[in-house]
Amino acid sequence: MTHTYSIQGLTCGNCVAKVKSALQSIPGITHAEVTKDPPMATITMSAHVNTAVLANAVANAGNFSLSENGHSPGAAIVSDPQQVEAISLKPIYLLFAYITGAATLLQLDGSGLDPMRWMGNFMAAFFFTFSFFKLLDVRGFAEGYATYDVVAKQISVYGLVYPFIELALGIAYVVAPLSPITNASTLVVMGISSIGVVQSVLRNSPFQCACLGTIFKLPLSKVTLVEDLLMVAMGAVMLIISLR
Repeated sequence: MTHTYSIQGLTCGNCVAKVKSALQSIPGITHAEVTKDPPMATITMSAHVNTAVLANAVANAGNFSLSENGHSPGAAIVSDPQQVEAISLKPIYLLFAYITGAATLLQLDGSGLDPMRWMGNFMAAFFFTFSFFKLLDVRGFAEGYATYDVVAKQISVYGLVYPFIELALGIAYVVAPLSPITNASTLVVMGISSIGVVQSVLRNSPFQCACLGTIFKLPLSKVTLVEDLLMVAMGAVMLIISLR
């Protein structure tokens, strides 16, 4: 599929090259043609990429903005990188709200609020939910994950196995949430995942986050890092408690 977009901020050939490079680095983009006159980008995709993701990559490349044809230049959805990121990450915000709510509701059985039980419920729901989206397109997830994960880059089969690892951890947090093996495994898996995210965020790389597989096109961002580090922290706390 091929789409055209308006580009604002192109003043020279170097600008054109920067925007083209930023667009072609996005997973799912097979070709991008950028011109200064007229200021536009013609993008060929192997799978649909959200306009907000494209705009975020273009904004990160310099003082440029991208909009769909028919939108006025500098529209809020594309001219403000922070707003673009907020729109792009809406699915993950909603999922965290649902997971947090589910973990809390499971505490309303008359036995009182137990922080350890709450964390176990949260982590079980987290791993079940995120593995579900990855399992919808395992190969697509693996290809996206390999663009930034330190292990998946070197061992391609790791990306194919990773959704099943998350599924196994979800089951483990239902069956044995205080098991040292369960929590140590979470520390290792999510800790390794965090390394690649940290590197990409520090480099401001315009990669897509593979955390929700290929269903949602999410930019790799600080939110992704917080997500991984939160699971590492919870796993660490539960591991310490389980070893007492």
